[in-house]
Amino acid sequence: MKQFALALSALAVAVAGPIRAAEISFAANTTGKSIEFLQKQVAVFEKNTGNHVKLVTMPSSSSEQFSQYRLWLAAGNKDIDVYQTDVIWAPQLADQFIDLKEATKDVVGQFFPSIIASQTVNGRLVALPLFTDAPALFYRKDLLDKYGKQPPKTWDEMAATAKEVQDKERQAGQKDLWGYVFQGNSYEGLTCNALEWVKSSGGGQIVETDGAISINNEKAAAALERAKGWIGTISPPGVLAYQEEESRGVWQTGNAVFMRNWPYAYSLGNGADSAVKGKFDVMTLPVAAAGDKPSSTLGGWNLAVSKYSEKQEAAIALVKFLASKDVQKARAVELSNLPTLTDLYDDKDVAAAQPFMPNWKPIFQDAVPRPSATAKVKYNEVSSKFWTAVHNTLSGSGSAAENLELLEADLTTLKGDAW
Repeated sequence: MKQFALALSALAVAVAGPIRAAEISFAANTTGKSIEFLQKQVAVFEKNTGNHVKLVTMPSSSSEQFSQYRLWLAAGNKDIDVYQTDVIWAPQLADQFIDLKEATKDVVGQFFPSIIASQTVNGRLVALPLFTDAPALFYRKDLLDKYGKQPPKTWDEMAATAKEVQDKERQAGQKDLWGYVFQGNSYEGLTCNALEWVKSSGGGQIVETDGAISINNEKAAAALERAKGWIGTISPPGVLAYQEEESRGVWQTGNAVFMRNWPYAYSLGNGADSAVKGKFDVMTLPVAAAGDKPSSTLGGWNLAVSKYSEKQEAAIALVKFLASKDVQKARAVELSNLPTLTDLYDDKDVAAAQPFMPNWKPIFQDAVPRPSATAKVKYNEVSSKFWTAVHNTLSGSGSAAENLELLEADLTTLKGDAW
């Protein structure tokens, strides 16, 4: 990415200003090749500011990452200055982060207003958006073409196509091929998958924006029962332990017809070491029936500065640098992460490197938010109870109707008089 080097260097100097050299600790997640990318960007920042950045790598599971963050912040930990945060954490961790509104007033207008709003709590900008996310259905274009199949529009069409292609390819000798892989482990990723199944079936959003607990309904139950039918037929039994990287591993070795995953898997799937390079495409996730609206869970990651940090000025400089246009452009080109800056969706270099990306703008703009803004500090418990009910259903421990009835009771107790 030599074309970005000069711009990055200039930006680093401009952002850093006269800040004295400091050592900044940055807690970052490890999905895909994100750490390698950060190491390159941090090296530029260090060269031009004199500051040193220590990367503290976190588990790829967002649930495990959140638990560790909460422990550190509750203890007033001064060792971590910058936190990479999930889009859903702003309401839960807002009091532990500084307000970035004043420090970012010169750049905040470049970001999508809705994404800035998602990180604003009680008028405080608690994190600056790094990249946004909305998942896609990845499909083996070569295999669909081989058997005269069209990309599926409904979940049932996806399952039928997956089963037919899987069976025919196995008969031809591809014994390890499965029809569909997704994130079925009992963690936040399953909340995202199941929310998409439910919402795209007309079953609501678990908890609605007015606080109503809506999950216990026939359409939601039908969506979960449909997914339960995939286990062991088009999806390997082991999918119940898959997170993003396990799903990608099966897909990228050429052993799946369809995969649900985030955009980061696009560039990796087209890497030199990928068995599916040039053989796949992406599309919006299916729906339950014609006329239903596709539903992708809104994701995304942000950068927050700890209020316990003793190097806040240098930490803010790092945050602004990593969320800048040039670094976001490099991130889009190299990692296929969706930018949070409006201009980059019209950038020719980004479009050339990631042809799917310009078409993804309306998908994430219409993405379904998890009910973190409604449940606030109770969201983690809401999600945990939801993914547990879903995992129980998928693994055969109770029917969807039974598990959703129990979930409704648990959420009602958790809510109390109000969220």
